[in-house]
Amino acid sequence: MRRGSPAVWAFVISSTAGFMAALDNLVVTTALTAIRRDLGGGISDLEWTVNAYTLSYAVLLLLGAALGDRFGRRRIFTVGLGVFTLASLGAALAPDISTLIAARAVQGVGAAMLTPVSLTLLTAAVPAARRGLAFGAWGAVNGMAVALGPLIGGTVVEHLSWQWIFALNVPFGLLLLPLARLRLTESFGPDNRLDIPGTALASAALFGIVYAVIRGNDDGWTSAPVLAGLIAGGSLLVAFLAWERRSPAPAVPLRLFRSRAFSAVNVAATLMSLGMFGAIFLLSQFLQAGEGFSPMQAGVRMLPWTGMPIVVAPVAGLLSDRIGARNIIAVGLALQAAGLGWFAAVATADVSYAALVPALMLSGAGMALFFAPVATLLMSSVRVREQGVASGVNNALREVGGALGVAVLTAVFTAHGDYGSAQHFVDGLVPALWVGASVIGVAALTILAAPRRSTSDPADVDADEAETADADAVEAGTVESGPAAADTSAALPS
Repeated sequence: MRRGSPAVWAFVISSTAGFMAALDNLVVTTALTAIRRDLGGGISDLEWTVNAYTLSYAVLLLLGAALGDRFGRRRIFTVGLGVFTLASLGAALAPDISTLIAARAVQGVGAAMLTPVSLTLLTAAVPAARRGLAFGAWGAVNGMAVALGPLIGGTVVEHLSWQWIFALNVPFGLLLLPLARLRLTESFGPDNRLDIPGTALASAALFGIVYAVIRGNDDGWTSAPVLAGLIAGGSLLVAFLAWERRSPAPAVPLRLFRSRAFSAVNVAATLMSLGMFGAIFLLSQFLQAGEGFSPMQAGVRMLPWTGMPIVVAPVAGLLSDRIGARNIIAVGLALQAAGLGWFAAVATADVSYAALVPALMLSGAGMALFFAPVATLLMSSVRVREQGVASGVNNALREVGGALGVAVLTAVFTAHGDYGSAQHFVDGLVPALWVGASVIGVAALTILAAPRRSTSDPADVDADEAETADADAVEAGTVESGPAAADTSAALPS
């Protein structure tokens, strides 16, 4: 990609915005102790400080992808970026824990609008021959955002204040907004109809299930609100599937799941997020509550985990086109599971930091090997015209997995331990980490169900190219022209 080309601008803008959205998943984890000291609240409030973002993010991602197809991907990207930026300012100025949780929920709304269309915008701008490398780099940037969250959060909290972990989003958002308008090419989906009933059913179902899991820790798993959430969520999910089977313009074309690659990568991504997000939520607090480190010291000591993607991710991105993304992802998931298992095996109230380093390095290398090639496998498993909804589905399931991970591993933690002492914390941490390691181990086995190479039917790709070209000719007055638009119908990487 030439410097200053539309592809480079698309990568810089989409990756930076995606980094901000992914970073805010876990940047708050090392700030939780400072937030609790400043604003008050118990572990349930801290859990909601994380999950208010991931929950609204997850349930609205499908809507964000649909809105991009209907009203223009660049337009929805900029609106989402604006909402995210304003909500970040609101979180920084929050006077109490309830206001902070509300601002985090609005942040999730903005992230849900910008994330699914960012990958589609990148696909449109990058030539087909270079998409494997571009997807790998995009995935690596997002992976590093998740991994660097605790370090960035801890450093900012210690040297400034917890408010600045949100305030720092504002100048970046203000910089990206005009760049997105000037440098990104507008594009639309092949079907401009919105599946309002399907999107509403999916969002309500996800909200009910995740809300029930989160509340189960405090209200009890047989309490009326929790049972109502599980029953209502499950019922709405069944209704959603029934509706999608007969909808003329489904929010999620169920035929996508006939692809072994698409199904495997989505199941694996959900399980990986469940195990990893829950583990990071607890480990970042263990280094403070259990080991007595300051927020920045805890973040620095996470560097063997957070720094590994910087070294490993570029190599993984380059190899994904040569040996197959599936194999790299499977190895990455296995390393993540091994890292969490190692951590659980050696964790004690007085464990030395040196004993934790190998576990952190394994987890970091595994994270890089997962995030770098996962976008390549995902986007090569569907037709060109379905990449927007595929991105929305994958991101939604990953966020649901993350929200469930924090809730489930916190439930395991609170069933066996508490914040009372270092030993009590370890008593809850160890079984929670074993659960996380087991879930990620299942994800590693799941991804092996995907074919070694993309099995997309060339005829399908050719048909999509012809259909896209016809649509461009018909919509010449409504879709902007340019180098990025010209590449929209390019073939997918094999």
